[in-house]
Amino acid sequence: GGGTGLGKSMALRFAELGANLIITGRRQEVLESAAKELEAKGAKVFFKTSDVRKYDEVEAVFDEAEKALGPLNILVNNAAGNFISPTELLSPNAFNSVVGIVLNGTFHCTQAAGRRWINQQRGGRILNICTTYAWTGSAYVVPSACAKAGVLAMTRSLAVAWGKYGIRLN
Repeated sequence: GGGTGLGKSMALRFAELGANLIITGRRQEVLESAAKELEAKGAKVFFKTSDVRKYDEVEAVFDEAEKALGPLNILVNNAAGNFISPTELLSPNAFNSVVGIVLNGTFHCTQAAGRRWINQQRGGRILNICTTYAWTGSAYVVPSACAKAGVLAMTRSLAVAWGKYGIRLN
């Protein structure tokens, strides 16, 4: 989720602070445009299309990005999807699509980064983007609320489990 919105804004700020960046998403033209903007800030940028719902695609991004830029130090999980709809009108596919992107995608990226850091015996940092309704719930966004609550629980659980490896999750 680094090509638009919050993800792109965070990437721009990281670029201003001197970071090299890896961005991924499903739309090539969006990533190309974002990469040009980030490179204009002086960052080295690796981008590749992927669907975070597919673990093998996430692994491919990480493998290729590390070859291009070196080891990953920080992961920001920002990919999201949502349908603003009364829950009774949602199809099972709509629910699964949002949960797949938000929860499963966050897990796939987190696991890929965590495994690397544990195997390399070095720490890392993971920032998972949540929303207030992960705590409170909200009408019309049930799939996202469910998924973000899962991301929150995963973040808290892995902060405890992976702290011994020097991996911090927030």
